[in-house]
Amino acid sequence: MITGLLAFSLGIVLTLKANIGYAPWDVFHAGFANKTGLSFGIAAIIIGLVILIIVTLLGEKLGLGTILNTVLIGLIVDFIFPYIPEMDNLAAGIIMLVAGHFTVSIGTYFYIKSAFGVGPRDNLMVVLTRKTKLPVGLCRFIIELLTTGFGWVLGGPVGIGTVISVFAIGFWIQIVFKLFKFDVTCVKHETLKDTFMTIKGLKNG
Repeated sequence: MITGLLAFSLGIVLTLKANIGYAPWDVFHAGFANKTGLSFGIAAIIIGLVILIIVTLLGEKLGLGTILNTVLIGLIVDFIFPYIPEMDNLAAGIIMLVAGHFTVSIGTYFYIKSAFGVGPRDNLMVVLTRKTKLPVGLCRFIIELLTTGFGWVLGGPVGIGTVISVFAIGFWIQIVFKLFKFDVTCVKHETLKDTFMTIKGLKNG
C-alpha cells in the first residue's frame, strides 16, 4: 500500500511539472490552493477529508488505505514537488505527462492490490454510480468535468494536459493492470473494522 501511495504521489508531481495543464482533480486542488494560500498537498488533503465525510454519510465503508490515501499523498506531493524540474516546452511536457500517468497507474495497481480500500475520490465515483444508477464511466466523466470547472474558476491551470489526462489515465491504468495480469474485480477490500480485528487477532495470538 505504501509503495503504491509513493508511486501515485510521484506520478502526480510529474503531471504537475509537465506544465501543460493539470489533471481534473489537480486543477481543483490547485485552484483551491490558489484561493486559500495553502500548499497544493494540504489543499488536496482538505478536499479529500471533505469527500471522506460525504461518502461516509452516504454509506460507504472506509479502509485503512482510504485514510492513508487521503492524508499521505498530499504530504508526499508537497515533499517531492521542489525536486522535480518543470518542463518549458510542449514536447517535453507531453513526455513528462505520459511518464506521470504511467507512474500514477503503477501506484494505483499497488494500492488497490493491497486491498485496504480505495481513495476518497474513487469512493465518490462509486457513491454517485450507486445513487444515480448511471454507468460508472459517465459518473467519472461528470465528476471530472465538474472538478475541472470549479478548479478553473478558482484559478487552477487548464490546458492540453487536462484534456489528455481525461482520456489517457484510464488507458494507462488498463495497460498496467493487463501487464500485471490484475483483475480489480477480484479484490475484496478490508474495512477499518476488518483491519482492526486482524491486528487484534495477531496481538492475541
